[in-house]
Amino acid sequence: MKITMAGFEAAWKYGELFWQGVVCTVSLSALTVIFGFILALVLALCRLGKVRVLNILASVYVELFRATPMLVQLFIVYYVVFANIDLIPGFKLFGFIRFNRFFPGVVALSLNSGAYLSEIIRAGIQSIDIGQTEAARSLGLTQRQNMRHIVLPQAIKNILPAIANEFVTIIKESSICYTIGVQEIMSAVTAVKGATFKIAEPLIVATALYFCLTYPTSKIIEHFERRMSLGDKR
Repeated sequence: MKITMAGFEAAWKYGELFWQGVVCTVSLSALTVIFGFILALVLALCRLGKVRVLNILASVYVELFRATPMLVQLFIVYYVVFANIDLIPGFKLFGFIRFNRFFPGVVALSLNSGAYLSEIIRAGIQSIDIGQTEAARSLGLTQRQNMRHIVLPQAIKNILPAIANEFVTIIKESSICYTIGVQEIMSAVTAVKGATFKIAEPLIVATALYFCLTYPTSKIIEHFERRMSLGDKR
């Protein structure tokens, strides 16, 4: 399909839709990171813990969500778990994001992200020298105090680059939520296509917007990573 300036001018008329899509995408990704990280931390601790039942349940969860497509998980959450959509409040966030579609999207992305992040966190915790744990015990620290004050701070610093990559991945994967009617960036592309019968130009605009979201995010994380690693340099 031919790309023309007229096509970009037509897409520009729907700039507000793209702006709303950016706000929705950022909100979706931010909430997914928060809830996904909390879930991942719980899963990682369960897999490292000594309670066999929790260990097995966490392992099954992680393998299940890592071995099935994100689209299938999203549809199960939206069309099965939240089948009775009336149970979810129908108000609009920021005046345009329909919460009854936005919330299932956050849940599905968080469940998926939690499975991947849990493996990253588990690897980070296991990378900490066991000698530090033994030293903490000799000083009278409990297992919880040791994990909170000694192991987790070091583990998170070590896995920060991997967490940053997961965050960037979430921003990109959030585009799949347009299939259930979430008004993110790809939803704006679909709306512009239906109104102008042009697809190439809106897709290029969407590509530029995703790049503007992911590239600066990666650089910001790299900056904080360098700041956190200053203490390691002698």
